[in-house]
Amino acid sequence: QVQPVESGGGLVQAGGSLRLSCALSEPIFGRYDVAWYRQPPGKQRDLSARVTSGGITNYADSLKGRFTISRDNAKNTVYLQMNSLKPEDTAVYYCNTYPPSPHWGQGTQVTVSS
Repeated sequence: QVQPVESGGGLVQAGGSLRLSCALSEPIFGRYDVAWYRQPPGKQRDLSARVTSGGITNYADSLKGRFTISRDNAKNTVYLQMNSLKPEDTAVYYCNTYPPSPHWGQGTQVTVSS
């Protein structure tokens, strides 16, 4: 199984926006729900947002109204549009299936300065 490849992270000021992208292998993408997870410094990795194969979305409470997950089935890619970023959003962001497989990518670092 090919590992996910995340991109799009960076350093942004509070209130700014970023768009993350993640490429997943086709056999996985077509069959499973996919999700974004994040791991803040010194904390565990938790689910941030997920989207079903049918396009139904679900978000962690703290992200509702600010983050939007979407998927492009033709490109086997899942996106996370992050708006109104806060310093507490600083984390390494990962994508994976939902529930997650054992195959994690390198993640992409998002740092939000105050």
